[in-house]
Amino acid sequence: MQASGRHAGLGLALVSAFAFGGSGVAAKPLIEAGLDPLHMVWLRVAGAALVLSPLAWRHRGLVRRRPALVAGFGLIAVAGVQAFYFASLSRIPVGVALLLEYLGPALLLGYIRFVQRKPVTRGAAAGAAVAVAGLACVVEIWAGLSLDLLGVLFGLAAACCQAFYFVFADQGADGDEVPDPLGVIAYGMLVGTVVMTVIARPWEIDWQVLGGRAALGDTMVPAPVLLGWVVLIATVFAYLTGVVSVRKLSPQVAGVVAVLEAVVATVLAWILLGEHLSTWQIVGGGLVLGGAFIAQSSRSGPAAQPTPAAPATPEAPVTPEAPVTPEADAAGLDRETTRA
Repeated sequence: MQASGRHAGLGLALVSAFAFGGSGVAAKPLIEAGLDPLHMVWLRVAGAALVLSPLAWRHRGLVRRRPALVAGFGLIAVAGVQAFYFASLSRIPVGVALLLEYLGPALLLGYIRFVQRKPVTRGAAAGAAVAVAGLACVVEIWAGLSLDLLGVLFGLAAACCQAFYFVFADQGADGDEVPDPLGVIAYGMLVGTVVMTVIARPWEIDWQVLGGRAALGDTMVPAPVLLGWVVLIATVFAYLTGVVSVRKLSPQVAGVVAVLEAVVATVLAWILLGEHLSTWQIVGGGLVLGGAFIAQSSRSGPAAQPTPAAPATPEAPVTPEAPVTPEADAAGLDRETTRA
């Protein structure tokens, strides 16, 4: 991977994390003003699908070539993440909801180890343990789970879906016909809209909420401005930069950078919404982020570097029936290490 491409990928991942981080801060005032969380999700996804519809038409052949990728991205990485996250933040603080969601990297390692049955390093296991300990601090489990239990469960469900966001974002990146990330996102939003239409029943939306103002801390902000931010910046722009960054980096590295979203959301919620966390919750948040960082970093170590194929020798000739080339060997190893 060229240095310039890697730097560009890191820059896009940072931008995406900051864009995603502002979604909860902009959406929660609308929810508190009377908008149902599922209706908020539908407006976010449907608005993004409308904006991206020209890209969907341009890449219409993607549905025929990669139907499973399109369906999975829309159902899990779009509808699942957003629905569970907004349902969570409607019951618990924005920062806590997002910290729970970012258990995703640790859950991704569990999927690799127990579902795909691939080895996971000790560092990865240690990172998962640290993240779980941090979760215990975030929910202050010694106080009888002072946070809303249903809100916590919604946050964990969002974490499961968030783990697969990185899986789907990287699907096909090493094949002969690499699916265009713009097409994947556009059709993901369309699929997500269909799914959320069935779940959210948007015909019951209280449109008066969107015609008024919502309280962003001590400031009354027009509801359309908040909705526009959620759709254009925290969804369309965030998904575009996020998926492209995964392609330029890897799910593991992009996941490390993406945990900054939780920090951004927590700081913005503290400044704009006045949501203050206890000392233990702050410590727990740091452990969750630290655990995710350890878990992700451990998967990008030496084991992920492909080794060249051993050259053929007179004692061990390569037969024509089973050719082995350095290119094929490296590609095979690359697929093994990057598919999460």
